[in-house]
Amino acid sequence: MKSETQGESKHMGELKRGQVILVTYLIATIELTFVFMQLGVMPYLAKSLGLDSVGFGYLQTTFGVLQLVGGPIFGRFADQFGTRAALILSCASGSVFFLLLSISTSIPILFLSRLPAVFMHGLPGAQKVITDLTAPSQRADALGKLGLCFGIGIIIGSALGGILSTKFGIRRPAIYPHVEHCNKPQVITTVSCSLCLTCINIILSDMSSSLGTSQSGSVFSIREILRLMKFPGVMEIFLVKVFSGFPIGLFLIMFSIISMDFFGLEAVESGYLMSYFGVLQMVVQGLVVGKLSKHCTERTLLRLSILVFAGVGLGMALMRTVWHYCIIALPLVFAFSMLGTITDSILTKAVPSSDTGTMLGICASVQPLTRTVGPTIGGVLYKRFGVHSFGYLQLIVNIVLFVYLLKSKIPLREQKAH
Repeated sequence: MKSETQGESKHMGELKRGQVILVTYLIATIELTFVFMQLGVMPYLAKSLGLDSVGFGYLQTTFGVLQLVGGPIFGRFADQFGTRAALILSCASGSVFFLLLSISTSIPILFLSRLPAVFMHGLPGAQKVITDLTAPSQRADALGKLGLCFGIGIIIGSALGGILSTKFGIRRPAIYPHVEHCNKPQVITTVSCSLCLTCINIILSDMSSSLGTSQSGSVFSIREILRLMKFPGVMEIFLVKVFSGFPIGLFLIMFSIISMDFFGLEAVESGYLMSYFGVLQMVVQGLVVGKLSKHCTERTLLRLSILVFAGVGLGMALMRTVWHYCIIALPLVFAFSMLGTITDSILTKAVPSSDTGTMLGICASVQPLTRTVGPTIGGVLYKRFGVHSFGYLQLIVNIVLFVYLLKSKIPLREQKAH
């Protein structure tokens, strides 16, 4: 009887964990959909308000700085107060973000709408849930499935953004078609976030032992954040994560301008192109990353992603049309997805379980770091050397990193899923 009771308890625990993970995927999908809805048309919205390319660069930099600062702090918050509180904070910040964006009728309000982004970290929050509820050997596969949410967000969000901007005007993806002064998109966003909060409170309430607090000290402690970099292999893998995708990150930051000037695309066409990226993301994350993580060591997959990144750089250096870019997009998405998943998995295994939230927050700061310095560096590269300079830089950086990974002996834990 005792054995049967323990078996039923274990089964119920597994069932509850599965429900938590499914709700986590739902939350991530909703947030990413709204983010990509406004992201693709933001340059056009900024231009309609009278913001020039330099001002748009400042807007991007502001957003990047806020996310850069907020990432590690959000991670520390999750470690100290629990993942449930962190996800609620992220959803609430998202509601305020879209509320301010929906009433952005001037440049100052547009800049003000960026402020809530400091705590908009739904994806790291979702990653924190998954790392808490999965075994280390299954972590890469589980984290890789988050890419499906990312892909769905890109497809639905980008397509809606392009369609709404074409049929109803540039500002409608931010405020959605409305009647008089009724702000429907903010209502939709708030209802969606409220639904997420309800799911969090109902389903995660019984998982406090797995998703509870485990940290002490200040949330803003820089010493505690930097302490994680001293664990074996953490600094090396983190630097590889930063530098390998930095050149292509510069290109993607400038893509809204490149799509208009170099490719000659309209807003709706850019939306369709982003949707194409979403499909690739879903295919790669859903069918490729998880299977490879079960059959190859993480060291091998890390080297493979760097090598593919180098090939992407060569392709971009030779790129001439948007169709060339569509071909390059396949290995580009593969390398991005594989590198992000594997490095996140390696880094969260390299630190104590009580510090995984902070580590994921640090990982989440990589893209904001690129967005912070990217507009300036990317603008100079594009203006002085053209689009192909991004490809040459990507090729050189990743060849150097590939040689480094071949010669180095970075200690890794749980290199292969069984």
